Amino acid sequence: MTSVSRTREFVAWMERWQVPLYLVAIGVGMVIGLMVGDPATDAEAAINPLLAALLFVTFLQVPIAELAESLRDRRFLAAITTLNFVVVPLVLTIATRFLPADTAIRLGVLLVLLCPCVDYVVVFTGLAGGAAQRLLAATPLLLLAQLVLTPLYLYAFLGSEMSDVIDPRPFLTAFVVLIVIPLGLAWAAQTVAARHHWGRTFEAAAGTTMVPLMVLVLATVVGTQVPRIDDRLGDLVGVAPIFAAFLIVMAGAGVLIGRIFGLSTDRARAAVFSGATRNSLVVLPLALALPAGYELAGAVVITQTLVELVGMVAFVWAIPRLLPQPSPTGRAESAE
Repeated sequence: MTSVSRTREFVAWMERWQVPLYLVAIGVGMVIGLMVGDPATDAEAAINPLLAALLFVTFLQVPIAELAESLRDRRFLAAITTLNFVVVPLVLTIATRFLPADTAIRLGVLLVLLCPCVDYVVVFTGLAGGAAQRLLAATPLLLLAQLVLTPLYLYAFLGSEMSDVIDPRPFLTAFVVLIVIPLGLAWAAQTVAARHHWGRTFEAAAGTTMVPLMVLVLATVVGTQVPRIDDRLGDLVGVAPIFAAFLIVMAGAGVLIGRIFGLSTDRARAAVFSGATRNSLVVLPLALALPAGYELAGAVVITQTLVELVGMVAFVWAIPRLLPQPSPTGRAESAE
C-alpha cells in the first residue's frame, strides 16, 4: 500500500470517527487543564489562529459558485434569521429569570447564547443529513448579524452599565480574523486550484486537515479554560441545566420554524442545528477580553461548550428521527 493510499484511509477513518475523536479531545483537554491548574496564556493565544485555520478549511469545502447559489435561498435564510435573532432572544427573556444574580455569569450566558455558531455546526449538520452547504454559505451573514445585534441585545438585557464593559473592537477583530481573512483566502485558493495543478494539490491536502484542526481547537479551548471552571465550579452548577434546556427548547423551535417556512427536510435539519448551536469557540476570546471582575464569563462560555458538544452527539441521532426524510412518493419541496 502506497503512502497516498494510507493517508486516504487515515483521513476516511478520522471522518468516520470524528465525533468520538472530538469527545476524546475534550477529555484530553480536561485532563491537561486539571493537571496544569492555571490558565495557560500562551495556549489561549493559539485559539484564534487555530479557529481561523479551521474556518479556512471549512470555507474551502464549498465552491464559490455553490455559496452564491445557496445565498439565493431566501426562505432558508429567513428561517435561520428568525430562529437566531427573534426566537433565541425571546427564549432568553424567560431563561434569564433562572440565572444567578452574578453579573459575570449572566453576561457569559447571554454572550454565548445570543451568538449562532459559525464553525462546527456545519460538521454536525452534515452528520445528521442536514443542508450543511446552505448553512456554510450563511456563515458570514450570521457572524455579521451577531456582530451588529449582540451589543444591542446585551444592552437590552443588562442595562446601560454594560456599555462600559462591552468593547466592540474584539467583535470587529473576530469578524476580520475569523471570517473575512479565511473566506478571502479560501476563495483565492479555489481560484488558483481552478488554474494550476499545484493549487488543486494544496486544496485537496488542506481538506484533509479539518478533523485534526477541530480536535486541536477543542483540546486547546478546554485545556486552557477548565482551570477557570475548576476554581468556580460551585458558581456554575446552576448554569449547565440552562444550557441543556436551551438545546431542548431550540430543537423544538427549529422543527416548528422549519414547518412554518416550508423547508425541505435537509434544510429544516440545518435550521434546527443553527438555532440550537452557539458560537462558543468564537465568543470565548471576547469573553476573555472582558475587564477585571468578569473572569467568570469565560468559564461560563466553556461550560456551554461542554454541554453543547454532548448535546450535539444526541442531536446527530435525534434530529433525523424528528425530521425524517419523506417517502419516495412525497412531493419534493423546492428552494425559493
